[in-house]
Amino acid sequence: MSASSIRLFVESPLHEGAIVSPSDAQAHYLMNVMRAAPGDILRLFNGEAGEWTAEIVNLSRKRVALKVIAQQCEMRPEPDCWLCFALLKRQKTDLVVEKATELGVSVIQPMITARTQADHVNMARLRTISVEAAEQCGRLVVPRLRAPMPLGQLMTTWPDRILYVADERRDAPLLRPDASQFGPRALMIGPEGGFTDQELEAVTRTPLVTRVSLGQRILRAETAVIAGLALLLSGDP
Repeated sequence: MSASSIRLFVESPLHEGAIVSPSDAQAHYLMNVMRAAPGDILRLFNGEAGEWTAEIVNLSRKRVALKVIAQQCEMRPEPDCWLCFALLKRQKTDLVVEKATELGVSVIQPMITARTQADHVNMARLRTISVEAAEQCGRLVVPRLRAPMPLGQLMTTWPDRILYVADERRDAPLLRPDASQFGPRALMIGPEGGFTDQELEAVTRTPLVTRVSLGQRILRAETAVIAGLALLLSGDP
């Protein structure tokens, strides 16, 4: 088994010689899904120390242990881009979290709006989806996943950060990446059916907010997330 076959996110410190105990779910994955064996090499990351190779030194029902060998790459800068999106039905919310992780967002903030299709989520499940997406796509960090927040509350606490609000109306300029978008920024995607007029007016009164278009077509919310993030992050250095 090659070093690139398995990649796991762990909570443990990573340094040469460290012994890491994976989670129960990861142990199950190693033993029963990947059919790994002692001596196999895999890769580990923890969001702080880059990526490391590790050797499986113990693999049994009683104990799974990984010995860290060497650092393969150091931490590298990532875009400081948040995603704020109105909660969707379960499968679509899962898809949004997965693709936002793959595309490189740093914070995922679900919102509750007047037309939101759900008002709660299983945060543990979404965290698992995000971790697995980071493992698969080669990211060195897992985005922060925040609990759902009402849109009004989010706007009253909005930080010093550019916010691009996707607006299906025809008078908004097309979102185009440029040098001014490489700093702290965020993309906001409304629910299916869009923001109400009152919501959109309240959002646009917030400093640093710019309404943008994602093109001529009316996109489904989950499609808008992917298209918007691809535009916003495509020019990142």
